[in-house]
Formats: sequence, structure tokens, C-alpha cells
Amino acid sequence: MTSTFLPDKRSGPDTAPPAPAGRPAPGRVRRRVLHWLTAVSFQVPALALFGLLVLLPMLFALYASFFRWGGFGMPSDSIGPDNFTRLFDDPVFLGDLWRCLVLVVLSLALQLPFALAMAVLLNQRLRGRAFYRMLFFAPYILSEVITGILFSMIFAPDDGLADHVLGGIGLDGFGGKWFSDPSTVMATVFLVMMWKYFGFHMMLYLAGLQSIPAELTEAAIVDGAGPWQRFRNVTLPLLAPTLRISVFLSVIGSIQLFDLVWVITAGGPDHHSETMAITMFQYGFKRYQVGYASAISVVIFGISLVFALAYQRFVLRRDLEGATTTMRGGGQ
Repeated sequence: MTSTFLPDKRSGPDTAPPAPAGRPAPGRVRRRVLHWLTAVSFQVPALALFGLLVLLPMLFALYASFFRWGGFGMPSDSIGPDNFTRLFDDPVFLGDLWRCLVLVVLSLALQLPFALAMAVLLNQRLRGRAFYRMLFFAPYILSEVITGILFSMIFAPDDGLADHVLGGIGLDGFGGKWFSDPSTVMATVFLVMMWKYFGFHMMLYLAGLQSIPAELTEAAIVDGAGPWQRFRNVTLPLLAPTLRISVFLSVIGSIQLFDLVWVITAGGPDHHSETMAITMFQYGFKRYQVGYASAISVVIFGISLVFALAYQRFVLRRDLEGATTTMRGGGQ
């Protein structure tokens, strides 16, 4: 009997009518708008800086590459694609492309395998391995300017540490060349590059090795796999994503190499250690041919972009698809 006198809470003058079917509630729309405005407010400063300091200079360099321009005033003497035509008739720039390829091949064939071997060694239970990790990573912390000055003194002709060491062991006939001889300058520059950067790749590989579950290695040992079989069939496949990222960074770094070589040789002797970035700097800031230097910068960017897109499409595709799948699965 008492239940017949209770007011019905589902209906009455103070109850808001339900939202029409297929249309979100007003409160939900306001929250979405607020979230969108919050995201935009955080992104606008970064996008403004990126556009001002990156996109705008890139677009202006592309524009200036079609002019004969000395860097003063606005470009006005349009010459069309002549700067790009001149590039591929320039023996210095063609030599830059060849030297870039040599550095890429040497990095992939020597620097990265050496870094991987050191990472595998320092991933073992060794006394003082933390010290050795710090010792091998320390050169990467040094700036390129300090590294260049240091090795300029070490390989100084007839008076550097390298010549004194070779003379002390009876090999003084091999000294005195280093950066001053066209036949040895690129090999010496690569030795400095390898000393400077291999520690970075070694730490990447160490991080990848430490993410491999120990149970897999233990299971391989139980199955009778030797050290080489464990490395080839367990460690290397699981380390492949890290290796792919390391290769990508090494190639891009070789394409854009500038400061280390500039401090050591400034591209000499007679352009034999010059890179594309050094040639661009020489024409832009030494000879005031900014239009031609802009064309070189566009080519460097184009080579880097084509390589990055192709590498992502054909090499990193599996890693990126796995990351996307994981992110989508985590959000469900």
C-alpha cells in the first residue's frame, strides 16, 4: 500500500529529458572540446618554434637554391635549376658523394660490428664491467670540437703522440702522414669517428641485450647450444630491432657529418676529406655563393629523406607495425 504513494524518480518536472539517440550528451561534447583545446594549447608553442626554426629555413633554402645569390638582401637573380645542374658537374661534390658512401660502408662493416662485440663482452659477468662501460662510452660525451683538437695533436706530423709511439716500436716509417696525406686522411678520419661514436652504439646494444629474457638463453644451454649457436639463434634475432635503429642512425650521421671533420682537416688536403656539409659551408660562408650552398643543402636533405622513408618502409616496417599493434591493443 505504501509503495503507491512514493514519487516516481524517473519522471517529473525536474528530470532532464534524455539526449536524442545518436547524439552525444552536451556534457560529453564540452569535455571533448576542452580536451582538444588543452592539447592544442600545449602543441602550439612547439609547432610555432618548429615552423619558425626548421620549416621556414628549409623552405627559404629551397627558394634560394633557384637563384644566384650572395647572401645579402633578397634573392633576385633567378637562374632556375642551374645550381642543381652545376652540382652534378662539380668534381668536389661528386667526390663528397663517394666519400659519404665510403664512410657509410666502413661504419656498417667495422664500427657497428666492433660495438656489438664489445656490448656482448661487457654483458657478461666481468669484474669491473661498469668501469669499462663508462670508459668506452666516455668519448661520445666529449664534444666534436674537443675530439677534433685532441686528435689533431695526437696525429700531428713528426711531433704527435702517434708518431712517437710508432718510433718507439720501430715503425717510424708509418708515421708523419695521417691527416696530411690524401692517401691516408680518410682512413685516419674514420678511426677518429669510430673512437668517438662506437660507444654510443655499444650502449644501444647493451640495452637491447639486457632486455632479452635470461630464460631463453638458459633454455638454449639446456638444449646443448654452444656460445655461437646461442648468439646466432637467440641473441641476434631478438637484438634485430636495436640493430636496425643503430644502422639507421649510423647512416644518417655519415651523410650529415660536418663538425668533427671540419675541426680536424677543414676538408683538406685538397678536398680529400671534404663532406657534403663542409662543401656547403665553404660555398655559403667562405665564397658567399649562398644560392649554390642552398642547393647542396637541399640535396643533403633529399638524400636523408629518401633513405629515411625507404628504410622505414622496407626495414623498420615490422617494428613499427608491432609498436602500433601494441599501442592499439593497450588502448582497448
